[in-house]
Amino acid sequence: MEKADKPTFDKYFRARRYENAHFNFTNLYMWRKPYNTRWIECDDVLYMVADWHGETFALQPFGADDKMQSAIKNLIEWFDEHGLEFSIGGVEQFFVDELNRYPDAEFEIEKIENNFDYVYLADDLINLSGRKFHSKKNHVNAFYKDYPFAEYVSITCAIIPECREVLESWYELRSPELPNDPFLDDEHNAIIEVLNNFGDFNLKGGAIKIDDRIVAFTFGEQLNEDTAVIHVEKADASIRGVYAAINQAFAASAWSKMKYINREEDMGLPNLRKAKESYRPVKLIEKFSARLKK
Repeated sequence: MEKADKPTFDKYFRARRYENAHFNFTNLYMWRKPYNTRWIECDDVLYMVADWHGETFALQPFGADDKMQSAIKNLIEWFDEHGLEFSIGGVEQFFVDELNRYPDAEFEIEKIENNFDYVYLADDLINLSGRKFHSKKNHVNAFYKDYPFAEYVSITCAIIPECREVLESWYELRSPELPNDPFLDDEHNAIIEVLNNFGDFNLKGGAIKIDDRIVAFTFGEQLNEDTAVIHVEKADASIRGVYAAINQAFAASAWSKMKYINREEDMGLPNLRKAKESYRPVKLIEKFSARLKK
């Protein structure tokens, strides 16, 4: 997968409404190396397979609805030809329905709750109105009280080096806490690659500056006609309220015309789940995995 492949992927992702935060070129490109992602376009269907922890799995195929039954057949045959157990992950509900309609095989289908995406009303994240957002509003107000000259700025090439500095500081603090977690290195490398090529992905990004120093940054993009997806949000956690401030400022600056904001999954991490739930999601995007019944 190369940056030049983006128009091909965009064509498929824009052809129907996808809600899975991973179904966009940026996310797939960021993670292509740790997942060893491979792809092919055949008969107007986009296929992808990847590896994780020694297991090969497919993503759901992308294409017109009338292509999906033959696409399922092609995937089953591909796994069989390669001597692999059929496995497909990150599946949205409509493709589960396709699997259940497939006449020549039965599937074991499982919800993967750790991968559910958290989706919020953009207006909620922007305005933080009402009692349910009282504590979030207090965090934002406390931040600007402590740092009255804090400034929100859009990400440009000029400040990307400073965003990288925030990122490096964040990982220096987290790495000793999780010394054997390969995900940290993979995530670090994925974010660096996007920052180094920021102009190639049609992203929106924002940062908060205090006394000419970048202390937080974030970036995302439009996922579908009414939803934005936030790919990354990093900040100096020693600054009280900075995460609440960058969250609110980015939503207000970049996504006020969107109805929803998808802030991706919690990966089963209790602290991350608590943080995502605290913003009161209005829906979760369910994801499923499937295997052939034996």
